[in-house]
Amino acid sequence: MTAAAARYPFSAVVGHDDLRLALVLNAVHPRIGGVLVRGEKGTAKSTVVRALAALLPAVDVVTGCRFGCAAGDPDPQCPDGPHTRVQGQNRPAQLVELPVGATEDRLIGSLDLERALTEGVRAFQPGLLAAAHRGVLYVDEVNLLHDHLVDLLLDAAAMGRAHIEREGVSVSHAASFLLVGTMNPEEGELRPQLLDRFGLTVQVSASREVATRTEVVRRRLAFEADPEGFADRWAEADADLAGSIAAARGRVESVVLPDSEVRRISALCASFDVDGMRADLVLARTAIAHAAWRGAEAVAEADVEVAARLALPHRRRRDPFDEPGMSEDQLQQAMSEAAEQADDGDQDPPDGPDDGGPDGDGPDGGGGPDGGGGRPPEDPSGPSGDSGSGAVPPEGDPDENGTAPKERSPAAPEPAFRARLLEVPGVGDGAPGRRSRSRSRTGRTVRSSTSDGSGIHLQSTLAAAAPHQVERGRTGPGLVLRGGDVRRAVREGREGNLVLFAVDASGSMAARERMSAVSGAVLSLLLDAYQRRDKVGVVTFRGEGAELALPPTNSVDVAAARMRGLRTGGRTPLADGLLKTRGVVRTERMRDPQRRPLLVLLTDGKATVPTGGSAGSGSRAAVDDALRAAGLLAGTGAASVVVDCESGAVRLGLAGRLAAAMGGSCLRLEELSADSVAGVVRAAQGGDARAA
Repeated sequence: MTAAAARYPFSAVVGHDDLRLALVLNAVHPRIGGVLVRGEKGTAKSTVVRALAALLPAVDVVTGCRFGCAAGDPDPQCPDGPHTRVQGQNRPAQLVELPVGATEDRLIGSLDLERALTEGVRAFQPGLLAAAHRGVLYVDEVNLLHDHLVDLLLDAAAMGRAHIEREGVSVSHAASFLLVGTMNPEEGELRPQLLDRFGLTVQVSASREVATRTEVVRRRLAFEADPEGFADRWAEADADLAGSIAAARGRVESVVLPDSEVRRISALCASFDVDGMRADLVLARTAIAHAAWRGAEAVAEADVEVAARLALPHRRRRDPFDEPGMSEDQLQQAMSEAAEQADDGDQDPPDGPDDGGPDGDGPDGGGGPDGGGGRPPEDPSGPSGDSGSGAVPPEGDPDENGTAPKERSPAAPEPAFRARLLEVPGVGDGAPGRRSRSRSRTGRTVRSSTSDGSGIHLQSTLAAAAPHQVERGRTGPGLVLRGGDVRRAVREGREGNLVLFAVDASGSMAARERMSAVSGAVLSLLLDAYQRRDKVGVVTFRGEGAELALPPTNSVDVAAARMRGLRTGGRTPLADGLLKTRGVVRTERMRDPQRRPLLVLLTDGKATVPTGGSAGSGSRAAVDDALRAAGLLAGTGAASVVVDCESGAVRLGLAGRLAAAMGGSCLRLEELSADSVAGVVRAAQGGDARAA
């Protein structure tokens, strides 16, 4: 046995107590809803998850059933059924891994093309959801998985069944599994509605204790030197842990959830202002599992506290750019307030029968008091940032000759709004997303082709072969096919783009209301980019030059944090800003040639610093240099939008001239809201984006 083939023992993992507990609790009570493991690279996330499967109890399955039906209670809707004469076999619980590049067919299953073409019958080929039934489904880098696959995955996990309606096949089968996803937040976040679908979330990081890190290295090197011998040394500890999980599973249905703890759970969720009722149910199930794990007959306050620590942090996000998590002080304050609510409920129960239990876990219990508890203290580093009160000089544009202050504190951005769709024209081949049209392996089928496309277009293939069956001497039920009959499906979906923001942070933009509006607009566009799975970068220019404030990244929340701290003031090196943006576009095109760029320039169009920063050249030369730089930027072929931030009764219209030179479109700042103007905005007029 090699290190690559062996699984690292679960009991040998050093540290990561919360992660191991979250996995064990889900193994005890699978209806908790799975675990999302967030953490930096190299923290053994995958190692711990893969080790879990060996601890799960073996399962009895119907012999020959491809869907893993239980021998004692087979699924009456099983596609391989009905199982009238059941013969069972005992096998270990399966660990099924879903790779990032998986297709929808591989996940949910598809029509068995071989039998369809050779036997003329419709047969279903099961996917990974069927293989994971009654086991573990592990998704590494779940934040990089295509959104529509995540939706399918979480729907099946929530319902315990997979429903397939496609290609003339209608199938439903059981799909109950322990879902575990891992992700590195630096590579991009999950959408909040997908975060909420995971029952528990754990943040992992490498220990900074020298003794702990030393022990991790020792054990890993020992495992790599002798995987089998290392596993044998930990076999007894793993066996004891597996026995404890099986015993806790047997107790979980008999654990009592007192009304006082139901009220405590409801008060906690109300205190943290979570959306919906999923958090309440997850807390209840997790507390029950923890009580069963420690061998108790009833849920206690300590069980609820453990459940809250695992189930609430990722549900506190009120904004997609908020950092998940909560401090220990916030949890303890909320627990204290929830205790008061629970005590009040014991003394003065609500009117009406106590039959409001939302599901069958534990005894029925009424809801907590309306609005119970106060909210925990807000994180001082929350999304609003420094309001700038008392630190911002009086409003008005500074003197461009440099006599005014060179820098201003950031003003609080205006509230975000629903942004209009800025779309790159034409059809691309970029990464899956939700912005621009693209050729895709997973989108809707628009036509068939003999040359391009992905996958077989079954209807067109059969139609091409059907007229030639007599001359080909067909005698049986199957079609006689030739290579020329095959038609491929041409699909069209949506792609994510590189959205590069170039933000004028000079003194001419530094009036408090104007920069507040610009910051709010950029945050709105960043939110839109987050939802559409774009890669984003930020270039800012002010003073004597431009800088790449944020290299292009998938972590859009980092870009939002940079924009909230944007300082303004000084002269306007517009040409340098455009040239810097051009350099970023060219560099990114070499790194990722399939991802099409969309440039969003936010400026009033004024320029006071020519290329190179010569102070005495005058604004006319600076404007001419900016227009020449805009022409060079147009030569990259990138689609562009200029957002005109000029205000006041007299307007020079310089932003429109820039847009014309860049070959893009020009929008007023107030036109970025999707609610103000109906329809879709295309980033460049006509045809495909030009090639560099």
